[in-house]
Amino acid sequence: MREIAAGGVLDLLNYALRTKATAKTPAWAFTFLKCRFLGILKGYYFYSNGVCMRVMIIGSGGREFSIGRVLTQDSAVEKVYFAPGNGATPMLGENVAIKDYNELAQFALDNAIDLTIVGPEGPLTDGVVDIFKAKGLVIFGPSRAAAQLEGSKVYMKNFLAKYGIPTARYIETGHIERAFKFIDSLPLPIVVKADGLCAGKGVIIALTYDEAKIAVSEMLSGKSFGDAGKRVVVEEFLDGYELSMFALCDGKDFILLPAAQDHKRLLDGDEGPNTGGMGAYAPTPLVDDVIYEKVKERIVRPTLKGMQEEGAPFEGVLFIGIMIVNGEPITLEFNVRFGDPECEILMPLLKTPASELFYKAATKQLDTLNIEFHNKYAVGVVMASKNYPYDNSVPAEIVVDDIHHDEIAQNTHIAYAGVSTEDGKLYANGGRVLVCVGVGDSIKSARDRAYMLCGQVHFAGKKLRTDIAYQALR
Repeated sequence: MREIAAGGVLDLLNYALRTKATAKTPAWAFTFLKCRFLGILKGYYFYSNGVCMRVMIIGSGGREFSIGRVLTQDSAVEKVYFAPGNGATPMLGENVAIKDYNELAQFALDNAIDLTIVGPEGPLTDGVVDIFKAKGLVIFGPSRAAAQLEGSKVYMKNFLAKYGIPTARYIETGHIERAFKFIDSLPLPIVVKADGLCAGKGVIIALTYDEAKIAVSEMLSGKSFGDAGKRVVVEEFLDGYELSMFALCDGKDFILLPAAQDHKRLLDGDEGPNTGGMGAYAPTPLVDDVIYEKVKERIVRPTLKGMQEEGAPFEGVLFIGIMIVNGEPITLEFNVRFGDPECEILMPLLKTPASELFYKAATKQLDTLNIEFHNKYAVGVVMASKNYPYDNSVPAEIVVDDIHHDEIAQNTHIAYAGVSTEDGKLYANGGRVLVCVGVGDSIKSARDRAYMLCGQVHFAGKKLRTDIAYQALR
């Protein structure tokens, strides 16, 4: 019934807008108005009539688990699907083993899925959003064209330069001699980045000129990251403190979420190799209202305006890696999805129903959303497998002790990532296995609770940092 009603109104809207449109009307503007109108219509139906949504989450990590977890607590959500999910996501919903995006879109149609949320960057850069939208489905995430902001570091850096968005001095090149010449002109350390997607591992901070040149050589030759490294970005190292900020965008409007701080290095004290992230906390006291406003005015607004001018309006999550240098926010990088493990600590802080947040962002209604967060802090500690990040690890059974302490039971949870099941048992599959999340009235209480939960989780070879959130507590 709701699809028929919405479809009829949409046909009338198409006719009205087409007859008023001019040759100069950009296609994105027409699409924006159409999607906004239909979104308001369906959103009113959901939230005014108590109709429950069916939601599908694309992805298989802790990020997707944490989004699914808050959706299962949402009274507006009837059922959650995961495509493909992991060994623990059946605790929350139903796993869907469909890899082809066209077939997955058809599954969404056949099962009356009202909203799809895309977690990882791979499907976004592959164009899954375009495929779903072509079938009239509501999906949260950027188009393939807009996802270039993460899919190509060269594209991203050139975009920042074109639209005057603060970033580090850099060159992008596929020629080793040009890269070497620029390296010689920079002070140490030096940052070298592979152009394409490298699962969060395509950034090298070289402490010597030889190390920088070796990194460039191995990237350009294809040795390090294959085709993803055939072009590189070499840039100056910025001395400051790094933050993760997330803007939920609908192509025109945005909402900036509380700032988080990630811990990329494997070992305590920020030692060891870079990883996908070993823990995070939010909100960080290292950001004040002045910095938030600078990020909005100098980074987010120019980015949304620039993407409109590029013909690729940005919808979804804009993840801004920021370095604060002498009180000024400088853009390190863009990603086009939630960070992992930052997502795991932001979701439990969300007071506004998650379904409303994602749905209104996906249907261009963010200007109607009054987002609220709990006045609390969250800390997430990643537990990784024995050989992470160097090699695969042998699967190991996970045992979680019964929690008898009410404080821990009520203020902590586990977001599962690299896990599988066999004979009813949960196994660590390798990589980053899970995130122990603690919530509290202070960063210290949240961190203490997260580490108490870590003490209840056991598997052979488990690896974790013991100093997450140290920047805020020292």
